[in-house]
Amino acid sequence: MWSLEIICFLLCFVPSYQQFPRMCATQEALRTKECCPTWEGDGSACGASSGRGTCEDVVVSAQPDGPQYPFSGLDDREKWPLVFYNRTCQCTENFMGFNCGDCMFGYFGENCNERRESLRRNIFHLSRAERIKLVSYLNLAKQTISRDYVVVTGTYREMQNGTNPMFAEVSVYDVFVWMHYYVSRNALLGGPGNVWTDVDFGHWAPAFLPWHRAYLLHWEHEIRKLTGDMSFTTPYWDWRDAQGCDVCTDELMGDRSTQDPSLISPGSVFSSWRVLCSQAQDYSARGVLCDATEEGPLRRNPGNHNRNLVERLPTSDDVEFTLSLTNYDTGPMDRSANMSFRNTLEGFGDPQTGLGNSSRLGMHAALHVYMNGSMSSVQGSANDPIFLLHHAFVDCLYEQWLRRHRPSPNQYPESNAPIGHNSEYHMAPFLPLHRNQDFFISSKDLGYEYTHLLDASQKLAESLHPSLEELRDVWPWLLLAGLCGGILTIAIAAAVLTTKQWYKGSSWLHARSWKHAFALPERQPLIRSKEIEETNQHNYQTTM
Repeated sequence: MWSLEIICFLLCFVPSYQQFPRMCATQEALRTKECCPTWEGDGSACGASSGRGTCEDVVVSAQPDGPQYPFSGLDDREKWPLVFYNRTCQCTENFMGFNCGDCMFGYFGENCNERRESLRRNIFHLSRAERIKLVSYLNLAKQTISRDYVVVTGTYREMQNGTNPMFAEVSVYDVFVWMHYYVSRNALLGGPGNVWTDVDFGHWAPAFLPWHRAYLLHWEHEIRKLTGDMSFTTPYWDWRDAQGCDVCTDELMGDRSTQDPSLISPGSVFSSWRVLCSQAQDYSARGVLCDATEEGPLRRNPGNHNRNLVERLPTSDDVEFTLSLTNYDTGPMDRSANMSFRNTLEGFGDPQTGLGNSSRLGMHAALHVYMNGSMSSVQGSANDPIFLLHHAFVDCLYEQWLRRHRPSPNQYPESNAPIGHNSEYHMAPFLPLHRNQDFFISSKDLGYEYTHLLDASQKLAESLHPSLEELRDVWPWLLLAGLCGGILTIAIAAAVLTTKQWYKGSSWLHARSWKHAFALPERQPLIRSKEIEETNQHNYQTTM
């Protein structure tokens, strides 16, 4: 039955929409530095004729960056997206997207005026059908080449300032693998081995949480478009106090292979997945970008990691201490930040003391190391679908902190954060453009909620959801069985009554006739007369 459902949506999927837009990957677009594609709804650039948006100059912040990256004009991500484009679509009202053809997060409908809140749920509270659907959607995204988007495989300098475009086609899922690689890659300073490693536009600094929040929202958005399932949400894995990889089963993210413990079980669809952009050291040694070609199977060997680096998975106490920290970020706002909520949640602050540059990794980083495979490389970690479940829970904890402490917007740094992390900086490599401060707000303002943050009664109802879903799936069969049982019972009762009536009408079956015909001599009484008299004297003890 599930195979039929999977085939149906494989045949009925719609194109996906994410960056680099194919229409902006041409010589003309790169030469003019303009990425303002037409909206199919009215044929105008940015849907201008319908009032959805206009093509405008990109304005970047002039606020100073921190000292961690001492260069300027060498990396294509600097002052994103000016190296590639200085004019993009600026959308109005509730419209969003590279051509203003989509709705802002939390809005739906043809005119993007339907406000709706989605619910991200614990993966273990999904019904069997929902788990099958999740795995099917992931595999569909992995196997479907994005028709509208390509990824960059060369620097702007290697493209000869745009005259020789260098882009590659990848699947819908791998667009996001590439995005995570590109935001975290080393800076190429020119020539083999000449790289700057102390730079990351999406990690090790304040934008870590807002960037991954935007990343998950876009991924969720693309899955909905690909499948047509507007109710889809990203589930989370609550890994607090876990003793192992609870989601590493063939029903979910894939069990361990018995032939090679670093590979995925052949009983899981993920055993056929191939990774890309996972060889960071090789790219740095050659001084090149990932070329988006396949680099071997997905690998994972949970628990067989370096225990000097990660002792165990995070505990409830670790999480509670992290949530108790009142400052979003502190000091230099990098991996050395002390008593920083962001740095401690990211894993570089000790979850028991809050001190930065911890010799052992905790929280978010601990899980990456624990997986001991594709997920353990920052640049290639998004190859593993567990990445999504993991970061959904990290985002849930980020949301829990926001609600508990209610920080003012100015808690997010306006200046002097590591490059790419100031509040007004556009997130690389997102198109449409987003600023870091845009996602330093509650998830409710972005149209989604977590079951982990519901009140007790709602949590109880949510925990019963799988059982209720299973019951809903089988109740027609139970009803049919009940009807059949009822009909059978009536038929048997009718047969018994008919037979009884027939027997009563037959004189040769009367008891007296039987008595005379088959009378036997009684050798001893069954009940003696004295016992009969005692039996006639009833009491509760005898009755019992």
